[in-house]
This record gives sequence, structure tokens and C-alpha cells, in this order.
Amino acid sequence: MSDLALVLKNVETYYGKIHALKGVSLEVPQGKIVTLLGSNGAGKTTTLRTISGLIQSSAGTMEFYGRNIAKEKAHNIVSMGLIQVPEGRRVFKDLTVKENLELGGFTLKNETLRRKRIEHVYEMFPRLKDRQKQIGGTLSGGEQQMLAIGRAMMTDPKLLLLDEPSMGLAPLIVQDIMRIIKQLNSEGTTILLVEQNAKIALKLADYGYVLETGQLVMEGNSSELKDNESITKAYLGE
Repeated sequence: MSDLALVLKNVETYYGKIHALKGVSLEVPQGKIVTLLGSNGAGKTTTLRTISGLIQSSAGTMEFYGRNIAKEKAHNIVSMGLIQVPEGRRVFKDLTVKENLELGGFTLKNETLRRKRIEHVYEMFPRLKDRQKQIGGTLSGGEQQMLAIGRAMMTDPKLLLLDEPSMGLAPLIVQDIMRIIKQLNSEGTTILLVEQNAKIALKLADYGYVLETGQLVMEGNSSELKDNESITKAYLGE
């Protein structure tokens, strides 16, 4: 793989005395969608939080476009263009849709650019435009997920980390969210996708890794993983 956006090498992470990540190594090529699969408690969210600087790794390296970010503070990592959409969406529930988006772009000093990006989010998510004055906490789960992704897009990220974007959503809404993720990628956004629904994730992704109890146990092109018998039994319900 060349033109790598993100490279993790032998990353170790602890929660107190719990050894959460055990020598995780993975690569995310620029312009691709890579998915990280695994059951609850496998360490998927911990991996994203470690990459984002929300948890400090105890060993290993993490390179973002060649720069080691393993010891960087979370706000510095965000300023480099590495943005996470957390599990559970976490929109600002007391603010309007538009105010949520404006906060997503608060580092933008150019007001014209900020407005342009808000309009781009509205083009991707027409439902948000219809609800731009509505309080975030009154949106449906699907609309809040759209808002969380839209807020992240206000920064024009170089790499977008998505943590369980389909969780708790109706099947039709999930299809809508996944269509948007594919569109973002087609527009040039590199994506690392954590998703418990392996069938959906492998349809979207170019490459995948499988995590079990903090260790990577398998990797391959999405087509290879879809055809792998142990993957289909463990994660695709077949």
C-alpha cells in the first residue's frame, strides 16, 4: 500500500490494568475505506480513541501522513485533519442543527468558507436543511447521526473515523447513512469505519481488519473477508 494516511505499528493501550490493545498494526491508504470488525468488547472503539489521542498508547507508533501522533494531544490531532464521529452520535442536544454545524467549523476564520461548508452539508443531508432551526436533541436517531457526520465534515477532514454509525438505526436509515459514507469517500475523504454490522461494512470498505480481545486476528480485501468461512459464521450470521 502506498500513499498511506494512517499507519499503526504494534500499538499497546491500557485501561488502568486492563490490557485493551495488544500490538495492533494496521494501515489506512489515502482515499480508501478501511473497516475494523469485531464483537462487543473487542477493542474497536479503544482503537479509535487511541488514534484520536483521547487515550494515550503505552507503546508502538501511529503515523498520520508520516507524522508520529502517538504522544500528541487530542486537539492537536483534530487540527491536523483527523476527525472522529463517536459512537452514540453525541450531538449538542440543546443547540439547533445549524448551531451544531457552526461549532463543527468553529476553527474556520473565514465566514464565507464556513457558510459554504454548511451548504455542502445541507446538500448531502437535505433533511438537516429542513430542520436547521430544530433543537438537536429533538431529532430522530438517524437525523442525529447525519448531524454528527455533518458536523465532522465542517472541518474538511483528511481522515474520518466513524464509530458504529448504524447502531440503533432502522434499516432504511442505515442504507441512507451508508450511501452518504460512500459519497464522502467518492469526494476524496479517507475513512476508517468501525462497524458491528460486518455485512454492511464489507460492502462499503476496500479492506478490512478483524479484532478479537485487543488483537488483530485477520485482515484482507473486503471480497476475501466476505468469502471467509470463519468470518461469515462469526460476524455475518451464516
